[in-house]
Amino acid sequence: FSPRPAKPRTRTALLMPLCNEDAAAAFGRLAGIDASLARLGVSDSFDFFVLSDSNNRVAPAEEAAFLAFRAHAHSRIFMRRRTANLERKAGNIADWVSRFGGAYECMIILDADSTLAGETVLRLVDAMERNPAVGLIQTAPVIVGAQTLFARVSQFSVRMYGKVAAAGYAWWTGAESSYWGHNAILRTAAFAACARLPILPGEKPFGGDVLSHDVVEAALLRRAGWAVHVTAALDGSCEETPPTILDFIRREHRWCQGNLQHLRLLGARGLHPMSRLQLGMGAMAYLSSPLWFAAL
Repeated sequence: FSPRPAKPRTRTALLMPLCNEDAAAAFGRLAGIDASLARLGVSDSFDFFVLSDSNNRVAPAEEAAFLAFRAHAHSRIFMRRRTANLERKAGNIADWVSRFGGAYECMIILDADSTLAGETVLRLVDAMERNPAVGLIQTAPVIVGAQTLFARVSQFSVRMYGKVAAAGYAWWTGAESSYWGHNAILRTAAFAACARLPILPGEKPFGGDVLSHDVVEAALLRRAGWAVHVTAALDGSCEETPPTILDFIRREHRWCQGNLQHLRLLGARGLHPMSRLQLGMGAMAYLSSPLWFAAL
């Protein structure tokens, strides 16, 4: 990363997919990013897109929050709501790429509970412009805003060892690293050309849409020759965490299903050996405990 990133030469899109989230909180995080970019004098290089898959019960609150944000925003702000939640978050982003992605060299993906400092956004864009062979750069988010005991413990542990773990991971994976689905920058044309997800044959839970889409998208980018990097060198990347262990387990249940789906992709043609290793490791994160118990 350059110590003094230049003003972006091209426009970049910041995407926040929403699905029945707290609209006021999500738009508040976007407003913080917008204000940070304005302080750096680069607002005209960035457009914000809110991609809603929310139901009719939540839609009015999102619309009100969007209008309030747009009235004071420095960058251009757009909102699009799908009527059919096809392929979930991955389908939402893929739909945006097919409709609007051609206007943007890069896109930055956010979650409803995540944010990036303006300086971090600028350094990510600068790195992509300086390195045309890179298809994706994933930051290492820290946890913020924890209120409950469970969340505070998670926040403390990530603050203590998160960047160390990310630095080690970045070292041994190199340009064959992974993607965690948010707080990352992707080259839009590369993503459009080679990262379309398959629909897995068979019945659920192992068939159908790919749930843990991010690791698969990184593997597909690498298969096409694009470098995929994780960096621990940037501060200003933040996210929140589930407040209770029950909320955490609900999220883990979805991740478990998605990671076990990856077993069906291990034999896909053309994948880099490092990508296959990471797909297998993701599945073993959930298979190792029952295997250990069986061994006992």
